[in-house]
Amino acid sequence: MEKQKKNIWGRAVLTVLAAEAAVFLFFLIHSQLLPGKMLAAAAVVLCLFVFLEGVFLWNKRKGAVMAAGAVLALLFFLGTAILGGYLYRTSETLRRISEKSQEVSSISIYLRQDDPAGEISQLAGYTFGILQVLDREAVDAAIGELEEELGASLHIREYGGVTALAGALVSGEVDAVLLDPVYLELLSEMEGYEDIGSKMRILSSRQIVSQVKIAPKGGKQSETADAEKGSEEPVDHIFTVYISGIDSRSEKLAARSRSDVNIIAVVNQKQHRILLVSTPRDYFVPLSISNGVPDKLTHAGIYGVQVSLETLEMLYGVPIDYYIRLNFSGFVDLIDALGGVTVHSDITFDTKNMKGYHFEKGENAVDGAAALAFARERYSYASGDRQRGENQMEVIRAVVKKAVSADILKNYTALLQEAEDCVDTNIPYPLIASLVRGQLFEGENWEVSTYSVDGTGDRQVPYSMDSSVYVMVPDQETVRHARELLEQARQR
Repeated sequence: MEKQKKNIWGRAVLTVLAAEAAVFLFFLIHSQLLPGKMLAAAAVVLCLFVFLEGVFLWNKRKGAVMAAGAVLALLFFLGTAILGGYLYRTSETLRRISEKSQEVSSISIYLRQDDPAGEISQLAGYTFGILQVLDREAVDAAIGELEEELGASLHIREYGGVTALAGALVSGEVDAVLLDPVYLELLSEMEGYEDIGSKMRILSSRQIVSQVKIAPKGGKQSETADAEKGSEEPVDHIFTVYISGIDSRSEKLAARSRSDVNIIAVVNQKQHRILLVSTPRDYFVPLSISNGVPDKLTHAGIYGVQVSLETLEMLYGVPIDYYIRLNFSGFVDLIDALGGVTVHSDITFDTKNMKGYHFEKGENAVDGAAALAFARERYSYASGDRQRGENQMEVIRAVVKKAVSADILKNYTALLQEAEDCVDTNIPYPLIASLVRGQLFEGENWEVSTYSVDGTGDRQVPYSMDSSVYVMVPDQETVRHARELLEQARQR
Protein backbone atom coordinates (compact mmCIF):
# COMPACT_ATOMS: atom_id res chain seq x y z
CA MET A 1 0.00 0.00 0.00
CA GLU A 2 2.83 2.40 0.94
CA LYS A 3 4.62 1.66 -2.33
CA GLN A 4 1.40 2.25 -4.31
CA LYS A 5 0.89 5.66 -2.65
CA LYS A 6 4.46 6.68 -3.49
CA ASN A 7 3.97 5.58 -7.11
CA ILE A 8 0.78 7.67 -7.35
CA TRP A 9 2.59 10.64 -5.80
CA GLY A 10 5.52 10.20 -8.19
CA ARG A 11 3.27 10.00 -11.26
CA ALA A 12 1.39 13.11 -10.17
CA VAL A 13 4.61 15.10 -9.67
CA LEU A 14 5.99 13.93 -13.01
CA THR A 15 2.74 14.82 -14.79
CA VAL A 16 2.80 18.33 -13.32
CA LEU A 17 6.47 18.70 -14.27
CA ALA A 18 5.78 17.64 -17.86
CA ALA A 19 2.85 20.09 -18.08
CA GLU A 20 4.98 22.88 -16.62
CA ALA A 21 7.75 22.15 -19.14
CA ALA A 22 5.23 22.18 -22.02
CA VAL A 23 3.71 25.52 -20.92
CA PHE A 24 7.15 27.05 -20.47
CA LEU A 25 8.22 25.88 -23.93
CA PHE A 26 5.02 27.39 -25.35
CA PHE A 27 5.88 30.75 -23.76
CA LEU A 28 9.38 30.56 -25.25
CA ILE A 29 7.97 29.94 -28.73
CA HIS A 30 5.13 32.46 -28.38
CA SER A 31 7.45 35.24 -27.20
CA GLN A 32 9.64 34.92 -30.32
CA LEU A 33 12.52 36.21 -28.18
CA LEU A 34 14.78 33.17 -28.75
CA PRO A 35 16.50 32.11 -32.00
CA GLY A 36 15.25 28.88 -33.54
CA LYS A 37 18.37 26.90 -32.63
CA MET A 38 18.08 27.98 -29.00
CA LEU A 39 14.41 26.99 -28.93
CA ALA A 40 15.35 23.51 -30.14
CA ALA A 41 18.06 23.30 -27.47
CA ALA A 42 15.59 24.44 -24.80
CA ALA A 43 13.12 21.75 -25.87
CA VAL A 44 15.82 19.07 -25.60
CA VAL A 45 16.92 20.29 -22.16
CA LEU A 46 13.33 20.35 -20.86
CA CYS A 47 12.64 16.82 -22.10
CA LEU A 48 15.90 15.58 -20.60
CA PHE A 49 15.08 17.22 -17.27
CA VAL A 50 11.64 15.59 -17.11
CA PHE A 51 13.19 12.22 -17.95
CA LEU A 52 15.84 12.57 -15.21
CA GLU A 53 13.16 13.58 -12.72
CA GLY A 54 11.34 10.37 -13.56
CA VAL A 55 14.53 8.45 -12.83
CA PHE A 56 14.86 10.19 -9.47
CA LEU A 57 11.24 9.68 -8.48
CA TRP A 58 11.14 5.99 -9.42
CA ASN A 59 14.57 5.13 -8.07
CA LYS A 60 14.38 2.00 -5.90
CA ARG A 61 16.77 3.50 -3.40
CA LYS A 62 15.04 5.90 -1.09
CA GLY A 63 16.35 8.83 0.89
CA ALA A 64 18.93 11.14 -0.70
CA VAL A 65 18.07 10.36 -4.34
CA MET A 66 14.35 11.07 -3.98
CA ALA A 67 15.06 14.12 -1.82
CA ALA A 68 17.33 15.50 -4.53
CA GLY A 69 14.60 14.88 -7.07
CA ALA A 70 12.05 16.73 -4.93
CA VAL A 71 14.38 19.73 -4.50
CA LEU A 72 15.09 19.87 -8.24
CA ALA A 73 11.36 19.69 -8.98
CA LEU A 74 10.68 22.61 -6.63
CA LEU A 75 13.47 24.70 -8.16
CA PHE A 76 12.15 23.89 -11.62
CA PHE A 77 8.64 25.00 -10.67
CA LEU A 78 9.90 28.28 -9.23
CA GLY A 79 12.36 28.98 -12.05
CA THR A 80 9.98 28.34 -14.92
CA ALA A 81 7.14 30.20 -13.19
CA ILE A 82 9.26 33.32 -12.64
CA LEU A 83 10.97 33.28 -16.03
CA GLY A 84 7.74 32.33 -17.80
CA GLY A 85 5.98 35.22 -16.07
CA TYR A 86 8.62 37.68 -17.26
CA LEU A 87 8.47 36.32 -20.80
CA TYR A 88 4.68 36.50 -20.87
CA ARG A 89 4.54 40.04 -19.53
CA THR A 90 7.29 41.22 -21.86
CA SER A 91 5.74 39.76 -25.00
CA GLU A 92 2.20 40.84 -24.13
CA THR A 93 3.27 44.41 -23.30
CA LEU A 94 5.22 44.69 -26.55
CA ARG A 95 2.26 43.27 -28.45
CA ARG A 96 -0.11 45.82 -26.90
CA ILE A 97 2.27 48.66 -27.77
CA SER A 98 2.45 47.45 -31.37
CA GLU A 99 -1.31 46.95 -31.70
CA LYS A 100 -2.51 50.46 -30.77
CA SER A 101 -3.96 51.32 -34.15
CA GLN A 102 -6.70 53.73 -33.12
CA GLU A 103 -6.72 57.50 -32.88
CA VAL A 104 -9.27 59.50 -30.93
CA SER A 105 -10.32 63.00 -31.88
CA SER A 106 -12.86 65.16 -30.05
CA ILE A 107 -15.61 67.45 -31.24
CA SER A 108 -16.73 69.83 -28.50
CA ILE A 109 -19.75 72.10 -28.24
CA TYR A 110 -18.41 75.54 -27.28
CA LEU A 111 -20.64 78.24 -25.84
CA ARG A 112 -19.89 81.77 -24.70
CA GLN A 113 -18.70 81.92 -21.13
CA ASP A 114 -21.90 83.69 -19.99
CA ASP A 115 -24.33 81.42 -21.87
CA PRO A 116 -26.78 79.95 -19.28
CA ALA A 117 -27.36 76.64 -21.11
CA GLY A 118 -26.34 73.67 -18.99
CA GLU A 119 -27.72 70.76 -21.03
CA ILE A 120 -27.84 69.82 -24.70
CA SER A 121 -31.64 69.83 -24.60
CA GLN A 122 -31.47 73.61 -24.04
CA LEU A 123 -29.70 74.16 -27.38
CA ALA A 124 -32.85 73.82 -29.48
CA GLY A 125 -33.03 76.81 -31.83
CA TYR A 126 -29.32 77.67 -31.43
CA THR A 127 -27.26 78.59 -34.49
CA PHE A 128 -24.09 76.48 -34.72
CA GLY A 129 -20.87 77.60 -36.37
CA ILE A 130 -18.56 75.05 -37.97
CA LEU A 131 -15.42 75.08 -40.10
CA GLN A 132 -16.21 74.90 -43.80
CA VAL A 133 -13.51 72.38 -44.74
CA LEU A 134 -11.38 71.22 -41.83
CA ASP A 135 -12.47 68.14 -39.86
CA ARG A 136 -15.77 67.93 -41.73
CA GLU A 137 -16.17 64.17 -41.41
CA ALA A 138 -16.00 64.30 -37.61
CA VAL A 139 -18.10 67.49 -37.41
CA ASP A 140 -20.81 66.09 -39.70
CA ALA A 141 -20.97 62.96 -37.53
CA ALA A 142 -21.41 65.16 -34.43
CA ILE A 143 -24.13 67.18 -36.18
CA GLY A 144 -26.02 63.99 -36.98
CA GLU A 145 -25.87 62.85 -33.34
CA LEU A 146 -27.04 66.25 -32.07
CA GLU A 147 -29.95 66.40 -34.51
CA GLU A 148 -31.05 62.95 -33.42
CA GLU A 149 -30.81 63.94 -29.75
CA LEU A 150 -32.66 67.26 -30.23
CA GLY A 151 -35.19 65.84 -32.70
CA ALA A 152 -34.68 68.72 -35.12
CA SER A 153 -32.30 69.98 -37.78
CA LEU A 154 -29.53 72.31 -36.64
CA HIS A 155 -29.10 75.84 -37.96
CA ILE A 156 -25.56 75.78 -39.39
CA ARG A 157 -23.21 78.56 -40.51
CA GLU A 158 -19.88 77.73 -42.10
CA TYR A 159 -16.63 79.68 -41.66
CA GLY A 160 -13.38 79.52 -43.56
CA GLY A 161 -11.02 79.65 -40.60
CA VAL A 162 -10.67 79.20 -36.86
CA THR A 163 -10.34 82.93 -36.10
CA ALA A 164 -13.55 83.73 -37.99
CA LEU A 165 -15.36 80.87 -36.24
CA ALA A 166 -14.23 81.88 -32.75
CA GLY A 167 -14.95 85.54 -33.51
CA ALA A 168 -18.48 84.67 -34.59
CA LEU A 169 -19.15 82.97 -31.26
CA VAL A 170 -17.66 85.73 -29.12
CA SER A 171 -19.55 88.45 -31.05
CA GLY A 172 -22.87 86.61 -30.84
CA GLU A 173 -23.15 85.93 -34.57
CA VAL A 174 -23.63 82.26 -33.67
CA ASP A 175 -24.75 80.74 -30.39
CA ALA A 176 -22.42 77.73 -30.35
CA VAL A 177 -19.59 76.21 -32.34
CA LEU A 178 -18.58 72.63 -33.01
CA LEU A 179 -14.78 72.41 -32.87
CA ASP A 180 -11.94 70.06 -31.96
CA PRO A 181 -10.22 71.62 -28.90
CA VAL A 182 -6.86 71.25 -30.63
CA TYR A 183 -7.84 74.07 -33.01
CA LEU A 184 -8.40 76.34 -30.04
CA GLU A 185 -4.81 75.58 -29.01
CA LEU A 186 -3.69 76.81 -32.43
CA LEU A 187 -5.77 79.94 -32.03
CA SER A 188 -4.25 80.77 -28.65
CA GLU A 189 -0.83 80.94 -30.36
CA MET A 190 -1.97 83.90 -32.46
CA GLU A 191 -1.51 87.53 -31.49
CA GLY A 192 -4.70 88.95 -30.00
CA TYR A 193 -6.21 85.55 -29.24
CA GLU A 194 -4.09 84.50 -26.26
CA ASP A 195 -7.09 84.70 -23.91
CA ILE A 196 -9.69 83.21 -26.26
CA GLY A 197 -10.08 80.18 -24.00
CA SER A 198 -11.41 82.38 -21.18
CA LYS A 199 -14.24 83.67 -23.39
CA MET A 200 -15.57 80.21 -24.31
CA ARG A 201 -16.58 77.11 -22.39
CA ILE A 202 -17.24 73.51 -23.34
CA LEU A 203 -20.75 72.22 -22.76
CA SER A 204 -20.15 68.71 -24.06
CA SER A 205 -17.53 66.69 -25.93
CA ARG A 206 -17.90 63.73 -28.22
CA GLN A 207 -15.06 61.37 -29.04
CA ILE A 208 -14.62 60.05 -32.56
CA VAL A 209 -12.51 56.90 -32.85
CA SER A 210 -10.75 56.18 -36.13
CA GLN A 211 -8.28 53.56 -37.29
CA VAL A 212 -4.73 54.49 -38.19
CA LYS A 213 -4.47 53.31 -41.78
CA ILE A 214 -0.79 53.15 -42.59
CA ALA A 215 0.19 50.18 -44.73
CA PRO A 216 3.80 49.23 -43.92
CA LYS A 217 5.99 49.47 -47.02
CA GLY A 218 8.44 46.94 -45.60
CA GLY A 219 12.16 47.52 -45.38
CA LYS A 220 14.95 45.26 -46.63
CA GLN A 221 14.31 41.72 -45.43
CA SER A 222 16.94 39.86 -43.52
CA GLU A 223 18.80 37.17 -45.41
CA THR A 224 18.62 34.89 -42.34
CA ALA A 225 16.00 32.19 -42.59
CA ASP A 226 12.83 32.73 -40.59
CA ALA A 227 13.15 29.31 -38.97
CA GLU A 228 16.58 30.17 -37.64
CA LYS A 229 15.32 33.52 -36.40
CA GLY A 230 12.38 31.88 -34.65
CA SER A 231 9.89 34.43 -35.99
CA GLU A 232 6.42 33.94 -37.43
CA GLU A 233 6.95 36.14 -40.50
CA PRO A 234 9.81 37.80 -42.39
CA VAL A 235 11.49 40.70 -40.62
CA ASP A 236 13.39 43.68 -41.98
CA HIS A 237 17.03 44.30 -41.27
CA ILE A 238 16.78 47.89 -42.56
CA PHE A 239 13.61 49.88 -41.93
CA THR A 240 12.51 53.51 -41.55
CA VAL A 241 10.43 54.83 -38.66
CA TYR A 242 8.68 58.16 -38.13
CA ILE A 243 9.01 59.21 -34.48
CA SER A 244 6.25 61.63 -33.50
CA GLY A 245 6.73 63.29 -30.13
CA ILE A 246 3.80 64.96 -28.44
CA ASP A 247 5.16 67.51 -25.99
CA SER A 248 2.05 67.30 -23.82
CA ARG A 249 1.97 68.12 -20.10
CA SER A 250 -0.29 65.11 -19.65
CA GLU A 251 1.38 61.85 -18.62
CA LYS A 252 -0.76 59.79 -20.96
CA LEU A 253 -0.20 59.56 -24.70
CA ALA A 254 -2.63 61.90 -26.45
CA ALA A 255 -4.56 60.77 -29.50
CA ARG A 256 -4.60 63.44 -32.20
CA SER A 257 -2.42 66.36 -31.28
CA ARG A 258 0.22 68.68 -32.67
CA SER A 259 3.45 66.81 -33.22
CA ASP A 260 6.26 68.83 -31.66
CA VAL A 261 8.95 66.21 -32.27
CA ASN A 262 9.33 64.99 -35.85
CA ILE A 263 12.20 62.59 -36.38
CA ILE A 264 12.84 60.03 -39.09
CA ALA A 265 14.93 57.07 -37.94
CA VAL A 266 16.59 54.58 -40.27
CA VAL A 267 17.44 51.41 -38.34
CA ASN A 268 20.02 48.94 -39.64
CA GLN A 269 19.89 45.81 -37.49
CA LYS A 270 22.84 44.06 -39.09
CA GLN A 271 25.26 46.97 -38.68
CA HIS A 272 23.70 48.22 -35.41
CA ARG A 273 23.36 51.72 -36.82
CA ILE A 274 20.60 54.30 -36.43
CA LEU A 275 20.31 57.54 -38.41
CA LEU A 276 18.07 60.22 -36.88
CA VAL A 277 16.92 63.17 -39.02
CA SER A 278 15.03 65.93 -37.21
CA THR A 279 12.64 68.38 -38.83
CA PRO A 280 11.66 71.55 -36.86
CA ARG A 281 8.03 71.72 -35.74
CA ASP A 282 7.50 75.08 -37.53
CA TYR A 283 8.79 73.87 -40.91
CA PHE A 284 6.54 75.44 -43.57
CA VAL A 285 5.70 72.58 -45.95
CA PRO A 286 2.69 71.29 -47.90
CA LEU A 287 0.72 68.66 -45.97
CA SER A 288 -0.37 65.47 -47.68
CA ILE A 289 -4.00 66.67 -47.44
CA SER A 290 -3.57 70.39 -48.23
CA ASN A 291 -3.38 70.28 -52.05
CA GLY A 292 0.00 71.99 -52.08
CA VAL A 293 -0.84 74.70 -49.53
CA PRO A 294 1.99 74.95 -46.95
CA ASP A 295 1.42 74.59 -43.23
CA LYS A 296 3.53 74.22 -40.11
CA LEU A 297 4.67 70.62 -39.82
CA THR A 298 3.42 70.43 -36.22
CA HIS A 299 -0.13 71.02 -37.47
CA ALA A 300 -0.05 67.80 -39.50
CA GLY A 301 -0.53 65.87 -36.25
CA ILE A 302 -3.97 67.43 -35.86
CA TYR A 303 -5.14 65.36 -38.80
CA GLY A 304 -3.53 62.16 -37.52
CA VAL A 305 -0.16 60.47 -37.49
CA GLN A 306 -0.76 59.25 -41.03
CA VAL A 307 -0.75 62.84 -42.36
CA SER A 308 2.46 63.67 -40.48
CA LEU A 309 4.16 60.58 -41.87
CA GLU A 310 2.99 61.19 -45.45
CA THR A 311 4.02 64.85 -45.25
CA LEU A 312 7.58 63.88 -44.32
CA GLU A 313 7.61 61.28 -47.10
CA MET A 314 6.73 64.10 -49.52
CA LEU A 315 9.40 66.39 -48.08
CA TYR A 316 12.29 63.92 -48.25
CA GLY A 317 11.13 61.63 -51.05
CA VAL A 318 11.74 58.44 -49.05
CA PRO A 319 9.21 55.80 -47.98
CA ILE A 320 8.61 55.48 -44.23
CA ASP A 321 7.75 51.97 -43.12
CA TYR A 322 6.39 52.48 -39.59
CA TYR A 323 5.63 55.08 -36.94
CA ILE A 324 6.24 55.46 -33.22
CA ARG A 325 4.30 57.99 -31.18
CA LEU A 326 5.63 58.99 -27.80
CA ASN A 327 4.72 61.49 -25.14
CA PHE A 328 7.83 63.38 -24.06
CA SER A 329 6.23 64.15 -20.70
CA GLY A 330 5.62 60.44 -20.18
CA PHE A 331 9.27 60.00 -21.06
CA VAL A 332 10.10 61.42 -17.63
CA ASP A 333 8.94 58.25 -15.87
CA LEU A 334 10.47 56.05 -18.58
CA ILE A 335 13.90 57.63 -18.09
CA ASP A 336 13.55 57.40 -14.31
CA ALA A 337 12.74 53.70 -14.69
CA LEU A 338 15.99 53.37 -16.64
CA GLY A 339 17.83 54.95 -13.72
CA GLY A 340 18.53 58.18 -15.62
CA VAL A 341 20.60 58.76 -18.75
CA THR A 342 23.63 60.78 -19.81
CA VAL A 343 23.19 63.53 -22.41
CA HIS A 344 25.79 65.65 -24.18
CA SER A 345 25.34 69.43 -24.28
CA ASP A 346 27.10 71.63 -26.84
CA ILE A 347 27.15 74.60 -24.47
CA THR A 348 26.83 75.52 -20.79
CA PHE A 349 23.41 77.00 -20.07
CA ASP A 350 20.55 77.45 -17.61
CA THR A 351 17.17 76.42 -18.99
CA LYS A 352 14.58 79.07 -19.79
CA ASN A 353 11.72 76.90 -21.08
CA MET A 354 11.64 75.09 -17.73
CA LYS A 355 13.29 77.05 -14.92
CA GLY A 356 15.75 75.55 -12.49
CA TYR A 357 17.98 73.30 -14.60
CA HIS A 358 21.65 73.82 -15.38
CA PHE A 359 23.73 71.96 -17.98
CA GLU A 360 27.46 72.00 -18.46
CA LYS A 361 29.14 71.74 -21.82
CA GLY A 362 29.88 68.04 -22.32
CA GLU A 363 28.36 65.04 -20.55
CA ASN A 364 25.48 65.53 -18.07
CA ALA A 365 23.85 62.80 -15.99
CA VAL A 366 20.12 63.56 -15.86
CA ASP A 367 16.93 62.11 -14.43
CA GLY A 368 13.63 62.18 -16.30
CA ALA A 369 12.64 65.75 -15.40
CA ALA A 370 16.06 67.16 -16.33
CA ALA A 371 16.06 65.20 -19.60
CA LEU A 372 12.67 66.72 -20.46
CA ALA A 373 13.96 70.21 -19.67
CA PHE A 374 16.97 69.54 -21.90
CA ALA A 375 14.72 68.28 -24.75
CA ARG A 376 12.43 71.31 -24.52
CA GLU A 377 15.10 74.02 -24.37
CA ARG A 378 15.46 76.38 -27.31
CA TYR A 379 15.88 79.92 -25.95
CA SER A 380 19.45 79.30 -24.78
CA TYR A 381 20.55 78.58 -28.35
CA ALA A 382 20.96 80.97 -31.24
CA SER A 383 19.57 78.31 -33.59
CA GLY A 384 16.42 77.88 -31.45
CA ASP A 385 14.13 75.13 -32.75
CA ARG A 386 16.90 73.53 -34.79
CA GLN A 387 18.97 72.96 -31.64
CA ARG A 388 15.89 71.76 -29.77
CA GLY A 389 15.57 69.06 -32.42
CA GLU A 390 19.23 68.18 -31.86
CA ASN A 391 18.62 67.93 -28.11
CA GLN A 392 15.57 65.72 -28.62
CA MET A 393 17.65 63.36 -30.75
CA GLU A 394 20.36 63.41 -28.09
CA VAL A 395 17.82 62.28 -25.47
CA ILE A 396 16.70 59.45 -27.77
CA ARG A 397 20.34 58.47 -28.36
CA ALA A 398 20.94 58.41 -24.59
CA VAL A 399 17.84 56.28 -24.01
CA VAL A 400 18.92 53.81 -26.72
CA LYS A 401 22.39 53.56 -25.15
CA LYS A 402 20.97 52.89 -21.67
CA ALA A 403 18.25 50.53 -22.93
CA VAL A 404 20.77 48.19 -24.57
CA SER A 405 22.92 48.01 -21.43
CA ALA A 406 22.60 45.60 -18.51
CA ASP A 407 21.15 48.45 -16.40
CA ILE A 408 17.78 47.84 -18.05
CA LEU A 409 17.32 44.77 -15.82
CA LYS A 410 17.28 46.81 -12.58
CA ASN A 411 13.76 48.20 -13.04
CA TYR A 412 12.53 45.96 -15.80
CA THR A 413 8.89 45.71 -14.70
CA ALA A 414 8.50 49.45 -14.14
CA LEU A 415 10.14 50.14 -17.50
CA LEU A 416 7.62 47.97 -19.32
CA GLN A 417 4.72 49.77 -17.64
CA GLU A 418 6.05 53.22 -18.51
CA ALA A 419 6.72 52.20 -22.11
CA GLU A 420 3.15 50.97 -22.48
CA ASP A 421 1.79 54.26 -21.14
CA CYS A 422 3.82 56.66 -23.30
CA VAL A 423 4.60 54.75 -26.52
CA ASP A 424 2.55 53.25 -29.32
CA THR A 425 3.64 52.02 -32.74
CA ASN A 426 2.58 50.03 -35.78
CA ILE A 427 5.92 48.20 -35.94
CA PRO A 428 4.81 44.55 -36.10
CA TYR A 429 5.58 42.41 -33.09
CA PRO A 430 7.86 39.96 -34.97
CA LEU A 431 10.13 42.87 -35.90
CA ILE A 432 10.15 44.19 -32.32
CA ALA A 433 10.92 40.66 -31.09
CA SER A 434 13.79 40.35 -33.56
CA LEU A 435 15.32 43.58 -32.19
CA VAL A 436 15.00 42.36 -28.60
CA ARG A 437 16.29 38.92 -29.59
CA GLY A 438 19.30 40.36 -31.36
CA GLN A 439 20.20 42.58 -28.42
CA LEU A 440 19.78 39.76 -25.90
CA PHE A 441 22.08 37.37 -27.72
CA GLU A 442 24.46 39.75 -29.48
CA GLY A 443 24.55 42.60 -26.97
CA GLU A 444 26.29 45.06 -29.29
CA ASN A 445 26.21 48.82 -28.82
CA TRP A 446 24.43 50.91 -31.42
CA GLU A 447 26.01 53.73 -33.39
CA VAL A 448 23.56 56.65 -33.51
CA SER A 449 24.18 59.52 -35.95
CA THR A 450 22.00 62.64 -36.21
CA TYR A 451 21.20 65.47 -38.61
CA SER A 452 18.81 68.44 -38.46
CA VAL A 453 17.51 70.43 -41.39
CA ASP A 454 17.50 74.22 -41.15
CA GLY A 455 15.43 77.15 -42.32
CA THR A 456 14.66 80.86 -42.04
CA GLY A 457 12.05 82.44 -39.79
CA ASP A 458 9.11 84.21 -41.43
CA ARG A 459 5.42 84.99 -40.96
CA GLN A 460 2.95 83.27 -43.25
CA VAL A 461 -0.69 82.16 -43.31
CA PRO A 462 -0.69 78.35 -42.91
CA TYR A 463 -3.27 75.91 -44.28
CA SER A 464 -4.80 75.25 -40.85
CA MET A 465 -5.25 78.94 -39.91
CA ASP A 466 -6.47 82.14 -41.50
CA SER A 467 -3.97 84.62 -40.05
CA SER A 468 -0.20 84.87 -40.30
CA VAL A 469 1.96 83.15 -37.68
CA TYR A 470 5.63 82.36 -37.23
CA VAL A 471 6.91 79.65 -39.57
CA MET A 472 10.30 78.34 -40.70
CA VAL A 473 10.87 78.42 -44.44
CA PRO A 474 12.96 75.34 -45.37
CA ASP A 475 16.59 75.65 -46.36
CA GLN A 476 16.44 73.43 -49.44
CA GLU A 477 20.16 72.66 -49.33
CA THR A 478 19.79 71.04 -45.88
CA VAL A 479 16.66 69.22 -47.05
CA ARG A 480 18.60 67.86 -50.05
CA HIS A 481 21.44 66.70 -47.77
CA ALA A 482 18.98 65.03 -45.38
CA ARG A 483 17.39 63.22 -48.33
CA GLU A 484 20.83 61.92 -49.39
CA LEU A 485 21.61 60.71 -45.86
CA LEU A 486 18.28 58.91 -45.62
CA GLU A 487 18.69 57.23 -49.00
CA GLN A 488 22.24 56.13 -48.17
CA ALA A 489 21.18 54.75 -44.79
CA ARG A 490 18.39 52.71 -46.40
CA GLN A 491 20.81 51.14 -48.88
CA ARG A 492 23.63 50.05 -46.55
